Amino acid sequence: MIEAAFRRATPSIKAALAAAILAMAGCSGLSAPTQQSIAGLSPSGRVTINEDFVTGVGGGTGTLYYQGQTHPFKLAGTVVGPGGGVAKINASGEVYKLNSVSDFPGRYTQSTGAAGLSTSGGSDLWLQNSAGVIMHLQGTTTGAMLTLGRDEIFIRMAQ
Repeated sequence: MIEAAFRRATPSIKAALAAAILAMAGCSGLSAPTQQSIAGLSPSGRVTINEDFVTGVGGGTGTLYYQGQTHPFKLAGTVVGPGGGVAKINASGEVYKLNSVSDFPGRYTQSTGAAGLSTSGGSDLWLQNSAGVIMHLQGTTTGAMLTLGRDEIFIRMAQ
């Protein structure tokens, strides 16, 4: 139901709706994945993400590479905390515990980042959704953003 409403909304309403959903969902408490979460597992696929953040709310695109096929997706994200600033993230990495493309969309969280002013440099993100899919992303961040060390993104597959 939420995703159907998300598709029909105008772009500015979509961003506000995504931020509200993510803020409410942030209280649910998914555990933060780590290197130990994937010990002994082979990657199921790969992913690339490009995301822009302005005052703590972001949006972007990405591609899932799974079983020899490419699957484009859109994402909306938020940082928990003051969120002041502007940043751009370009990241790629492995996807684990993905049994089908239908398990990939949803809300991903990571809470292993440091609180404070996040500035340009390398990033190492561990994200997990409610289906148990884990992404380990590495990339670069340009710009600066105030954060409490928790990030969330909502992914939906592109049409």
